[in-house]
Amino acid sequence: MPRPMRHLFALASLALALAGPLQAQTLRWAARGDTQSMDPHAVNEGVTNNINNQVYEGLVERARDQSLVPALATGWKVLNDLTWRFTLRPGVRFHDGTPMTADDVVFSLERAQQPSSQMALYARPLGQPIRIDPLTVELRLTVPDPLLLEHLATVFIMSRAWSVANRAERAPDFNAKEESHSSHHAMGTGPFKLKHREPGVRTVLARHAGWWGRFEGNVSEVVFTPIASDATRLAAVLSGDVDLIQDAPPQDLARLASDPRMRLTSGPENRIIFLGFDQFRDELQSGGVKGRNPLKDKRVRQAIGLAIDRAALRKSIMRDQSQPTGCMTTSRFGCVAAPELEDAPLVDLAAARRLMAEAGYAEGFELTLDCPNDRYVNDQAICVALVGMLSRIKVKLKVDARPKSLFFPKMQNHDTSFYLYGWGGGALDPQMIFDPLVHSLDARSQKGGDNNGRIADAEMDRLIGAAATEMDTAKRQRLLHDALHRIRDEALYLPLHRQTLTWVSRANVKPVLMPSNQVKVTWVRVD
Repeated sequence: MPRPMRHLFALASLALALAGPLQAQTLRWAARGDTQSMDPHAVNEGVTNNINNQVYEGLVERARDQSLVPALATGWKVLNDLTWRFTLRPGVRFHDGTPMTADDVVFSLERAQQPSSQMALYARPLGQPIRIDPLTVELRLTVPDPLLLEHLATVFIMSRAWSVANRAERAPDFNAKEESHSSHHAMGTGPFKLKHREPGVRTVLARHAGWWGRFEGNVSEVVFTPIASDATRLAAVLSGDVDLIQDAPPQDLARLASDPRMRLTSGPENRIIFLGFDQFRDELQSGGVKGRNPLKDKRVRQAIGLAIDRAALRKSIMRDQSQPTGCMTTSRFGCVAAPELEDAPLVDLAAARRLMAEAGYAEGFELTLDCPNDRYVNDQAICVALVGMLSRIKVKLKVDARPKSLFFPKMQNHDTSFYLYGWGGGALDPQMIFDPLVHSLDARSQKGGDNNGRIADAEMDRLIGAAATEMDTAKRQRLLHDALHRIRDEALYLPLHRQTLTWVSRANVKPVLMPSNQVKVTWVRVD
């Protein structure tokens, strides 16, 4: 080769060598809380699912328009109301290079159905998974499931061989503080693989070069850091120490919007923030009432609801970054069966005081409000604001605010009288709230797993059960309508608002906001 040609070839080679690293970028991402487990079946919680969603995949997934599209399955066929057949994507490999087959799918679905799994509520309606051949799985149901694909989207696929080799065949019971190899390690098929995990400090993910999908963005590494303090988290993105934060304080958004270094990405979140009550104990666990539980009386629950100024919460606490509602659904689109419930109840102190007097509590009572301080937007501030609001009907609140690592186990153990909670994700159908939150506790079906106040309403159970198997759309909408109205009429829960999402990133970072508040890292571009 002539010398000039060799020189040009060398320059071209150098340019290509330099171009690779320049194109591949690290995303430094921070949020208020940390993932609770790397096991994809152990914990059903937003941040945990967010991180695991980068590492693991299901047979179906959410597209940008929230529709359900093929992922590890390329397609499916409904043979009858009780039999669904899925064709698996060929050539998919786990992060260790081993191929994914029907054996892994059957293993994962059965694992997610175990009592120790917090995904059992969604996995059990999928019935019995059967291997037909290496790339075909049938789901044989016991009853029809109008939300089968919704349920399937929540269950991630693990490597059977890796799980067996590491004694992780069973999902660890998070509420019992169990851990296994899968709690801190991972083996999925997703676009990123776990590189380093230091709970409470950082989680590092590296791009899976053998991923079957297409990277629309250019992120090659993710460094996720939990930063509990709003001020510290905000300072980190302003200084450039992190690139993206999901939960910026609403009171700072106007200032951030005027900062040319920052990019704000906003939209409604599929998440309802609400209050729940102990409706099981005969004596109030917290407070000064002896021998009685005033929260079992719907008049007291209704009175508390009428004393809450949701508009004030929106203006003063959420800085207009919320949508007050009276409908117990994750989205207004989930309330189509009862749109008349969308408007939030107005404050009516006279009616509230009258109801308290009728129930025998004209002089009020003391009550502890359990609250997370690192999970929802301004969660602790909301709880503190409720102290003043409920004092107007002589309910004397004491706020017990805890980090979610302590708060959620407390709730799961039903160790509460009155609590602030949230529920959300990709699914919009009310059934995805009814089954875990409203149905009475049923160990066999795993329904009621997040019914922390132990509601036991026979009519609600009937409506929920009927809607869960009704394949006629019109009939099912009537059942959902009646169920939503009963939640409101009986004040089983008190919906407050749905959050507005605002992600704050450096100006050179371009994320795609999802209503589920899930960061799809494969879509993120860092320039």
